[in-house]
Amino acid sequence: MITKDKIEDIVNDKIADSDVFVVSISVGSGNNIKINLDSDSGLGIDECVQISRHVEHTLDRDEEDFKLDVSSPGVDEGLTMPRQYNKHVGRTLRVLREGEIKKIEGELAEVGSDQIKLVQKEKKRVEGRKKKEWVTTEYDIPFNEIEEAKVIVSFK
Repeated sequence: MITKDKIEDIVNDKIADSDVFVVSISVGSGNNIKINLDSDSGLGIDECVQISRHVEHTLDRDEEDFKLDVSSPGVDEGLTMPRQYNKHVGRTLRVLREGEIKKIEGELAEVGSDQIKLVQKEKKRVEGRKKKEWVTTEYDIPFNEIEEAKVIVSFK
């Protein structure tokens, strides 16, 4: 039987000396294996192909058939691990904090060991002024309070 732990061991063996890391692994019905990887410097298709081939050669199709899908997180997928945030410093994120309804959108300014710093710039009406002015608000958000975080793609 193909297990998640077995796949994780095989993948970790291949990526041990690189900046590639496992985001998620799932083994569904019919041995449908999905491996989601990321990298500190960006993950290309070549690395995904190498890891896919390594897993295929390590597992025996004659013993047990399987379907394998190795990929990197897509634009629509959220950030799930603290390590994923580092390469997005300077980009805009939309973050939903645990227990809150409103999402915070701002530039990822800093990534610490246990939290991120978002800087939000909004045009707001300041008391005593006719025109709206840019107001900057900083949010320090601990990783354990982040329910969902997504990178906002900008085509500017």
